[in-house]
Amino acid sequence: MYPSLYYLFQDLFGLELDILKLFQSFGFFVALAFVVGSYIWTSEIKRRTGLGQFLPQTKKVMKGEKVKVTDFTSSVITGFLLGFKLGLLLTDYDGFIDDPQGYLLSLKGNLIAGIIVAGISLFISYREAKKEELAEPIEVDQEVSPETHVSNMVMIAALFGIIGAKLFHLLENPSQFETLFSAGSFFSGLTMYGGLIVGGIATGWYAIKNKLNILHTLDSSAPVLLMGYAIGRIGCQVAGDGDWGIDNLAPQPNWLSFLPEWTWSFNYPHNVNNDGIAIIDCIGPYCFELANPVWPTPLYETLMCLGLFAILWKLKSKAIAPGVLFSIYLIMNGSERFLIEKIRVNVELLEGVTQAEIISAVLIFLGAIGIWYFSKNKDKYKAAW
Repeated sequence: MYPSLYYLFQDLFGLELDILKLFQSFGFFVALAFVVGSYIWTSEIKRRTGLGQFLPQTKKVMKGEKVKVTDFTSSVITGFLLGFKLGLLLTDYDGFIDDPQGYLLSLKGNLIAGIIVAGISLFISYREAKKEELAEPIEVDQEVSPETHVSNMVMIAALFGIIGAKLFHLLENPSQFETLFSAGSFFSGLTMYGGLIVGGIATGWYAIKNKLNILHTLDSSAPVLLMGYAIGRIGCQVAGDGDWGIDNLAPQPNWLSFLPEWTWSFNYPHNVNNDGIAIIDCIGPYCFELANPVWPTPLYETLMCLGLFAILWKLKSKAIAPGVLFSIYLIMNGSERFLIEKIRVNVELLEGVTQAEIISAVLIFLGAIGIWYFSKNKDKYKAAW
């Protein structure tokens, strides 16, 4: 396993670059999922705009207004936090590199570096704003293309997705609430469906507020969600973050002998959680592996979601009713997760039933209802707002 990119580069290329310890493998793949998702979503909304499913919006804006210091509050705060935290690289490099997440989520920082970077950020922002200042401000019409909303929607999905994922995890594991704000624990223990539901609601609210056709927005996001989830699960597999399956002690079938053994069962050595038993003669922060091999469920989810993405990507250009593509996604998502739960480690919410299985069943039901309803009323929802 590769808890951070440092160990990945060390193993694959023989390079020992301490700076790469800053980049946790799971976080890297989550970030990659958002980048790839943004690209796919932008291209899909552009395509649908060409078909008339989205319409550009026009808004009134003032150009050349007098510069006010309050306009730069966000840039100053961002600059201060960036300098405050990264300044630790100057004063405690070794400690920061060895435990970047703990340092970033603690109150430790470099006050002088924070003030300097905040000042630089203020100066640059102020100088650029002054270039746009006019003697007499004017009001102009500005056209807003639908795809320009993608960056905002992705940021909202990320923020509320993390909050929702943590909230649902705590509902499953209420005993962990007391460690919620301890250093390094907030981003561990995230429930996918919490992120999907809360992030989805927040993003849908943004789309409606900005007069984006909600059904076409949902349809355009369906392939994006599957691709993003597939990439995120690569991070789970690479880091060994605990999202693995139950014990699998059965021998690998002969008909699968052409595959590596770790695709059938795996001990997740050097996992990021340090779960399991100590690895003999191992020296370092990640020296544990599971006592028994388990199903590598993140790998299976990645492969399933890539396959489902390909199907949705093929269907997206078909003449189907608005809302149907997203309804199909709900069935796909629910079915994939319901099946994987049978061999995955998870907390049972009810006797023999996990939270994910309940939500999966609901998604499958809603997807089926959605296909029936939107197909029946396709003419009603065709026009873009």
